[in-house]
Amino acid sequence: MLVTGVGTLLRGDEGFALEVVQRLAEQRLPAWVQLADHGIGRSRLQHDMLGDYDTTVLVDGTPHGGAPGRLWVADLDLLAPEAETNVLGPRPHRLTPAAELTLLRLLGGDASRLVVVGCEPRTTTGVGLSTDVHAAVDDAVTLITELVWGAPATVDSGGSTTARPG
Repeated sequence: MLVTGVGTLLRGDEGFALEVVQRLAEQRLPAWVQLADHGIGRSRLQHDMLGDYDTTVLVDGTPHGGAPGRLWVADLDLLAPEAETNVLGPRPHRLTPAAELTLLRLLGGDASRLVVVGCEPRTTTGVGLSTDVHAAVDDAVTLITELVWGAPATVDSGGSTTARPG
């Protein structure tokens, strides 16, 4: 399993993922979990995705339509037949992370599952996290730790994380 953060500390709440990955590094995780900080290095992420990971957890501070600091989870099965038809995102010249991973699978990568753990940003300017997003970091760490250990995690309507035994 690869758990990676994307974003930059130089654009406010886009640094959410990097803070989460740093905190995960302090947790007791199985040896088969690799933590990575891909920042804005999409080509490095694509290269790493050609590894032998059955699941990739992508952590990102990105808008998804909610209150600032609200966590959201998207669990994508990249082996599903419809995955290959969803290659382009809302902007035709930009691949979504799911589309990038689908394309990598088509090129020989073997990732079958992508779990995106996102946090709704308040700001993408300045350095440092907003209060709302900073408060969501611990919940994101808990959610991802539960995913690593096999519990399917969900986020309730208030943005709190819960896990059900798998």
